[in-house]
Amino acid sequence: MMKCDEGYFCEVCGKDVSAIIDSDLYLRFVIGELDPEQLHLTPERHLRCNPVLAQFIEDQRFEPLIVDGPLDRRTLDAAFASQRTELVSRGYRRLHEILQQETDLDMRDYPLADVRANYLH
Repeated sequence: MMKCDEGYFCEVCGKDVSAIIDSDLYLRFVIGELDPEQLHLTPERHLRCNPVLAQFIEDQRFEPLIVDGPLDRRTLDAAFASQRTELVSRGYRRLHEILQQETDLDMRDYPLADVRANYLH
């Protein structure tokens, strides 16, 4: 992760976000919700400390979260919730791919392929 000398600390719980697969910041980056120029300026959170985003992760490696209230994905438009779940889950899987890389990956290659294409335009 970029700030390896300083570490990233969760703005919610204050603990270190030590792994990219636990990073709300990098998940938002790989799915195209965070401009690369803003990575070093944006506060970090654990995925579980941002349940509104994390509730859309469907992957056997991630224990599901349920959000009660108006942002509960079960109460949202079904088509939106389905599209959001697909995107966020793909992003979560991408974080695992990045973690498994045997060589250093250029940050420009972190985002999902379709998101990278949007950054070029």
